[in-house]
Amino acid sequence: MVRMSQLSSEPNADAALPSSTLAASPGTIPATGLTPSLAADLRTVLGQLTRRLREQSNSGDFTHSQSAVLVQLERDGPTTMSALARTQGMRPQSMSTIVSALLEAGIVAGAPDANDRRKTLLSLTNFARNQIAAGRLAKEDWLLRAISTTLSPDEQEHLVTSIPVLRRLAQSL
Repeated sequence: MVRMSQLSSEPNADAALPSSTLAASPGTIPATGLTPSLAADLRTVLGQLTRRLREQSNSGDFTHSQSAVLVQLERDGPTTMSALARTQGMRPQSMSTIVSALLEAGIVAGAPDANDRRKTLLSLTNFARNQIAAGRLAKEDWLLRAISTTLSPDEQEHLVTSIPVLRRLAQSL
């Protein structure tokens, strides 16, 4: 990926361009000077942090698809196989394969829907809830230790004040 800053060997090459050219440059926001490199850097750093957090959990035995199902069941509560497939954007047959493995592992349980006995509602087992909680605790513990041992007090304060900004950015998407 070529960043805007890599397009010219001159350090301030954009200064020589007319403002109409800058306004027309794709990916540049002239009023603030933001360029795609900010977005690329933020995406890269967040990706690295996400991968490091995943490494800290004891729930690394799940595939990405299985983890997505577990997150959805934890967040939304019991649901049907077809609703899971629809939400995850996959065919019911593919979801059936994912859920079957989770059922066999005792992570997910199925029970008849009280309103429609033809449907089976899938939910997390207590074992799964405990595993998820333990994994979350391990991640938070690692992150807290990393923050306290790696960042200076000033950097820690910057991080604290950045959380609302990052939260607002995440919620806007």
